[in-house]
Amino acid sequence: MTTHFITAEIDLQESPVQLNQAIEVELQKRGEPLRWAVTSVDIEKQKAHVEAIVTVDSDVNAANPA
Repeated sequence: MTTHFITAEIDLQESPVQLNQAIEVELQKRGEPLRWAVTSVDIEKQKAHVEAIVTVDSDVNAANPA
């Protein structure tokens, strides 16, 4: 298992609950989130910038090197 620092851009949602769910779904695509934070919001583009630490199974990493 390895850890990775990632950044993501998420479309703003109508409610905080929906934003939280959208962030979790996006992070799950990249690994198992350990922690994450919204670091900035671009109101004009309607995007939230998220930084996260995720874990990735070593077997998956070996099969799909980045």
